[in-house]
Amino acid sequence: MTYAITQTCCSDATCVAVCPVNCIHPTPEEQDFGSTEMLYVDPATCIDCGACADACPVDAVFPVDSLSAAQQEYAGINAAYYADREPEPVAGPNFHAWGEPTYPRSLPSDFAPIRVAVVGTGPAGMYAAEDLLLHTNAEVTLVDRLPVAGGLVRYGVAPDHPATKGAGEAFARFHSHPRVRMHLGVDVGKDLTAGELAAHHDAVIYAVGASADRRLGIPGEDLPASIPATSFVSWYNAHPEVPPEAVGLSAERVVVAGNGNVALDVARILVADPTVLAGTDIAGHALAALRDSRVREVVLLGRRGPEDAACTASELLALTHLPGVDLVVDDQDPWTGAAIDGAAPGSTAALLRGLPRETADWSQPPPAGRRIVFRFHSTPVEVLGHDCAEAVRVTGAAGEQDIPAGLFLRAIGYRGLPVPGLPFDETAGTVPHEGGRVTGMPGTYVVGWIKRGPSGGIGANRTCAAETVGTLLADAVAGALPSPAHPAKAFARLARSRVRQVVDARGLAAIDRAERSRGREHGRPRIKFDTVPALVAAAKGNRWRSPR
Repeated sequence: MTYAITQTCCSDATCVAVCPVNCIHPTPEEQDFGSTEMLYVDPATCIDCGACADACPVDAVFPVDSLSAAQQEYAGINAAYYADREPEPVAGPNFHAWGEPTYPRSLPSDFAPIRVAVVGTGPAGMYAAEDLLLHTNAEVTLVDRLPVAGGLVRYGVAPDHPATKGAGEAFARFHSHPRVRMHLGVDVGKDLTAGELAAHHDAVIYAVGASADRRLGIPGEDLPASIPATSFVSWYNAHPEVPPEAVGLSAERVVVAGNGNVALDVARILVADPTVLAGTDIAGHALAALRDSRVREVVLLGRRGPEDAACTASELLALTHLPGVDLVVDDQDPWTGAAIDGAAPGSTAALLRGLPRETADWSQPPPAGRRIVFRFHSTPVEVLGHDCAEAVRVTGAAGEQDIPAGLFLRAIGYRGLPVPGLPFDETAGTVPHEGGRVTGMPGTYVVGWIKRGPSGGIGANRTCAAETVGTLLADAVAGALPSPAHPAKAFARLARSRVRQVVDARGLAAIDRAERSRGREHGRPRIKFDTVPALVAAAKGNRWRSPR
């Protein structure tokens, strides 16, 4: 029996490090790492030890003979990766030939502890903190503008992907680490300056992500009911900055610009069975809205052809197993069908081959049932409507067409925002850096999407963090880090003088207990608090009844 890696793979290579026979690729030392959709187990060399399954932070690795019907394809996907590849050396990338682990990112044993602040508690920030805590004697200050930790693991992962959220559980073990001090609800750039934060630490790592959305720049884009997919994702994940009334589901048809993984996420949630979602941590207001939803059809617009679909094959494959939902390809031009029929085996486009094709008649209401329509070679040029979005005008092979829709979501990517006090590249939406070191700012570093742009999933942040931490430690050894102007305990006093209700690790644990308790009362894993006051009250151990 061999093991296979499945859809929820985060590609952080934890499995690679524990594999005794080097049967999982690509490894972080290989050129393909970070460019493949997932990691793959070589069935010819796997020895069935199960170490990878035990180590996987997102529960993505299973014995082939235990794969569910919806996962059976992954046995072939893993094997296909090795079809034309030469065997790799047995020695794993993180081990000497005799099996002794090595940590290239470390400090000399007699080096005085350095104080490092990490701004942002999502995957990028936590991988950086993990690296520092496991391989050095650094003292780490975790700062986040929200009064709860997690970043995109908490607010970006779809609720029906609970295994992916498991990465958050792995990070949580560092929240109460003896060398960690946590200050949640503190907004750097608003509550205190970047200079003040730097004056209390040897180094500062910014892991603030890319929280803005990319715009289309078309007329009507700002009409009510025309919103970014980022807001919709935050809405169903109970983000405290997106209110329950931000999304309405009274229309029968929704149009989504984009066909990447985020677009597939929002489409899936819109047509999913609410009784299934009731077993997840979806926001209570979103669950109620979906139960009353009139949405029956979601149209995914792709500017290019199916061969250039932006989603991963694993996410599209999962969509084909969505119960009670039909998938249809709008066969509005001759190039779409030809590209699907000629697609290489195993490609994303090839997965569309078995789907029914039809030329949609947008003058008619959606047919009975629930369905997702893939429409390629189509670009939105205007959102039509008076007081809110009523239709989307698109260009395509058939010329301009108006697709009636009461909700329009743009899922064309994320974009970083400037960090007050740091340089910013407006074109790229990132902070300029060299190997993670912010240009012209000794002791200041970036990691994650604010460093490299909004690309790569959870696991991509591990190698990104490794580079940044390696640069930081090299600067420390070289004596290039500025010395803090204030003692360690002074930062806590500063933060609490600016923010009346700072949440620490104990408060975060109280929020977690309260949310899980609320969930148990309704047979759910947790029910999140969806406002800042509610989160702060829970951190104090107080019961909170939302006024909404």
